[in-house]
Amino acid sequence: MIFASRRRFLWELGGGIAGLALCDLLKQDALLASSLPGDSPLLPKKGHFPPKAKAVISLFMNGGTSHLDTFDPKQELTKRHLEAPPASLNIQTFFPNPGTFLKSPFSFKKYGQSGIEVSELFSHTAECIDDIAVVRSMHALSNNHTPAILQMMTGFIQPGRPSVGSWTIYGLGTENQNLPAFVVLLDSMGGPLGGAQQWSAGFLPGVYQGTPFRNHGDPIVDLASPRHVEPQHQRSRLDFIKTLNDRHAQQNPAETELAARIASYELAFRIQSQAPEVVDLSSETQATRTLYGMDDPACEHFGRNCLLARRLVEKGVRFVQLFGGGNAGEDSWDAHGELEKNHRKRAAAVDKPIRGLLKDLKARGLLDSTLVVWHSEFGRMPISQSVSGRDHSPYGFSVWLAGGGVKGGQVIGATDQFGYRAVLDPHPINDLHATILHKLGLDHTQLTYFHNGRMHRLTDVAGEVIPQLA
Repeated sequence: MIFASRRRFLWELGGGIAGLALCDLLKQDALLASSLPGDSPLLPKKGHFPPKAKAVISLFMNGGTSHLDTFDPKQELTKRHLEAPPASLNIQTFFPNPGTFLKSPFSFKKYGQSGIEVSELFSHTAECIDDIAVVRSMHALSNNHTPAILQMMTGFIQPGRPSVGSWTIYGLGTENQNLPAFVVLLDSMGGPLGGAQQWSAGFLPGVYQGTPFRNHGDPIVDLASPRHVEPQHQRSRLDFIKTLNDRHAQQNPAETELAARIASYELAFRIQSQAPEVVDLSSETQATRTLYGMDDPACEHFGRNCLLARRLVEKGVRFVQLFGGGNAGEDSWDAHGELEKNHRKRAAAVDKPIRGLLKDLKARGLLDSTLVVWHSEFGRMPISQSVSGRDHSPYGFSVWLAGGGVKGGQVIGATDQFGYRAVLDPHPINDLHATILHKLGLDHTQLTYFHNGRMHRLTDVAGEVIPQLA
């Protein structure tokens, strides 16, 4: 028998503990991931090349925001207000009986050193225009809401495909194992048409789907355990359930939903330690709450979600999807009639919070590593519908991006003189998706998944990175 001295015993004990700690840190940084079987599929992974952004905050304006009344002013519409459009324009509408040219009821003004024109509807957001790149030449495939939203969220107009957020965490994992990797924040008036398929993992393993937070009350229900349940008891119960689920999973390896359920139980247990702090906004100063518009009833809810989005990416969440506007009619941006009333109300709910988000991210040094994307499923027509509204138009509309290495203060592409069709540097949705992945260090042609006999990707067989945003 070999007797060790007290000093050597303590030294070896300390070295062992330090080694365990080192292994855990290396595991969190994905440096040991390949050698540890059975690890979470959400552990951080390296991309195809060094990223400009670590996280994405997607601001989706549900219902089809009019580009002609927000970020793409057209003097020709003012000059030819109430004139019939020429037949050569070949306008294709969603609803029958198209009307005459309709000028914007909103004034535009140049902002920032870049002098980009922005509507009065987004006068607060416009204060950050030098950090924003506006793409005025997007175009989509469908002029119907649900398939158009599906294309913006998944790259396809048909259901069953993984969302952008799901592809992102499939490719990169997440830096925080105690919070969902992909969080969905719904509007107070509900979610988009198409519902949960807009943040679905599609044919990817279910663990990559988005986690929606509630739009009323506490974002996460039953976050705290009942008082009589001790943590060790809950841990024991979960271990027993996991044993049964693992046994079933071994017998049914193709059931990815079961694997996702096992992972969700474990994540839920870990969430209880960190989520209460993240969703509790009481620690934020009054100045910060005011910056996000939380003292204004018109935008309090979206402001709360924007602030929560900042706190989530600050804690290492990879993808946060926000929805502005409910799923239909006056609750959304779908202004078939009384566009001025509709868009004033919808913009008032999001404009201040968006400015607050951009300024707060920049002040905290997070804008450089966080890509913010503002978009809608399509734009609106340059002609009238129901006298004072506009019909859907997927043929040319605007999106903008900020942060994540994006060069701000620039306008990319253009629609024609009437704002109907993208004519200069036109970009399909595939290009936007390829650009988002590129900023995250992912090559959209290499991020693939085998399903139904072939390799699939977010951009299918198309898509190029928008060079001005690379």
